[in-house]
Amino acid sequence: MDLTHRPRRLRKDGIRDLVSETVLEPSDFIAPVFVDATTDERVPIPSMPGHERVPVDDAVARVEEILETGVQAIMLFGIPHSKDAAGTRAWADDGVVQEATRRIRAATDASVVTDVCLCEYTDHGHCGPLEEGVHPDAGATQDRTAPTHEHHAHDHLTVDNDATLESLGQIAVSHAEAGAAMVAPSGMMDGMVGAIRAALDEAGHTDVAIMSYAAKYQSAFYGPFRDAADGAPAFGDRRHYQMDPANRREAGREVRLDVEQGADVLMVKPALPYLDIVSDLRREFDHPIAAYNVSGEYAMLHAAGEKGWLDLEAVALESLVSIKRAGADLILTYFAEDVAARL
Repeated sequence: MDLTHRPRRLRKDGIRDLVSETVLEPSDFIAPVFVDATTDERVPIPSMPGHERVPVDDAVARVEEILETGVQAIMLFGIPHSKDAAGTRAWADDGVVQEATRRIRAATDASVVTDVCLCEYTDHGHCGPLEEGVHPDAGATQDRTAPTHEHHAHDHLTVDNDATLESLGQIAVSHAEAGAAMVAPSGMMDGMVGAIRAALDEAGHTDVAIMSYAAKYQSAFYGPFRDAADGAPAFGDRRHYQMDPANRREAGREVRLDVEQGADVLMVKPALPYLDIVSDLRREFDHPIAAYNVSGEYAMLHAAGEKGWLDLEAVALESLVSIKRAGADLILTYFAEDVAARL
C-alpha cells in the first residue's frame, strides 16, 4: 500500500486550524430584530427560544446587546399598531421600523438593514394589495397545522404584483430617510428591485443598497417567523409568488433579473435545504451572496437540543459553517449572537 500521501497529517492539532478552508467571523452575520409597536415590554417568542419582540423604546438596548457579541449588522422587522388592506403603515413616517431605525442610527454604530415587505402590515397577511375587487374577510385565520397541499376557498386569489411595486418603493424610501444603510425586499414581486432602485434614486438615496430576497422559496420552514412577525396569511398560501421548492434552474433566472435591475446583494431563503442554490449563485454571479438561516431551521435545532438528541452549540456552528462553505458571504441567522460570542 502506497502511503506517501497521508491526508491525516493535516488533521493534527496545531495544523488542522491552519489549513481550515472555511472560517466564520461575527462580521459574517446579520441578526434579526423584531420591533413591536403594540407592546411596551419584551414579549418572548415561544417557537424561537431566546428571541423576543421588543417595544420601540427598547430597540436601542436590544441592538446594543447584539453589538456586544461582535455582530455589526441587524435586520429590522416591524409589527405595526394597526393594519389595513393596503398595508399603509409600512411606509408611514412614524411607522415602527422608521422610528426604530432613527433611534438605532442615532445611538449606535450598527449597520441597519430593513425588511421591505407588506405581509406584516396588511390585514390579510399577504405581501401586497390583493387583485382588484378582492378583499375577503380578514378576520379569518389560517390553520398553520394544515398540510401545505390543502387548498382553501380563496386560494385562487393572489397579490396584484404591479400595484405592489409602488408601495415597495414608498417603503424603501421611508426606510432610507430614517437612516437604513440597506433595504431588503422580500415579497418576490416581479420587478421589485427595479421599482425600488428607481424610487430610491429619484429621492436622492443613490447610496442605499438593495439586498434582494432574490431566490425565496415557498417553504414550510417559515412557521415560527410568522408567529414572531404576526405575518401569516389569513387565507391560502404564497405559492403564486414565492418559488416552487422543486425548481433549481428557475433560481438562476430569478436572480439574473434582480442583478439586471440593480440588486447589490443576492439572498437565498431558506438556507440549509437550499445550499445547492447558494452554491449555484456563488459560481454564476460575482455579487455578494446572502443566505437566510430561517426560523424553522433555528427552531428544529433548538427542539432537538432541548430533547438532548443533539448538542445545540455544535450543530448551530456546523450548520452556519455549511452555509458559508456553500458560498454565502453573509448569513442572516437567529444564532448570530450565540455563535458570534463563541468565535
